[in-house]
Amino acid sequence: MRDRAATSRRILEAARELFAEHGYEQVTMRMIAAAADANVSLINRYFGTKAGLFAQVVATGSTLEAVIEGDPEGLPARLAARMALRLHTGTVEQLTRTIDRAGTSPEIRAVLRARVEDAMIGAIAARLSGPRPRERAALAVTFILGVSSLRRLLGPEPLHDSDPAAVEARLTAVFAACLRP
Repeated sequence: MRDRAATSRRILEAARELFAEHGYEQVTMRMIAAAADANVSLINRYFGTKAGLFAQVVATGSTLEAVIEGDPEGLPARLAARMALRLHTGTVEQLTRTIDRAGTSPEIRAVLRARVEDAMIGAIAARLSGPRPRERAALAVTFILGVSSLRRLLGPEPLHDSDPAAVEARLTAVFAACLRP
């Protein structure tokens, strides 16, 4: 008898890798089952539909939550440090590739929208005091997503010769301006 938690982890990891590599629409439940060494019926039992599994992959694949946690005053610097590192190295999170390849399915767009609204905008807004926290958080998230798109398009080359500390300082100022009441 297999361990349910271990099987769920294998399914999630297989789905995470396959969605990132091939995109939501190209991945089948059978592909996920084969990669996870699991039965399709277990995927259905544990996650419901493929969209439900995708939602779980998106909900568990980001490192942004750890950056958002902590003292609100340090949030601009933490966001800037994360972004500066990604800009300098050109690394792309597996979740970012998953989102890029998500496709145009309305149900998947709804999952992504909810994720951005809750886990990004909502989580940042919850750390802010003062007027219009959701608006300020949305501005910071707009910047994060825009820079992420540009980085995926151009890679690290535009900032290859830049001083990482100077880039981080500039990004801190940008995030401070976005989040300031």
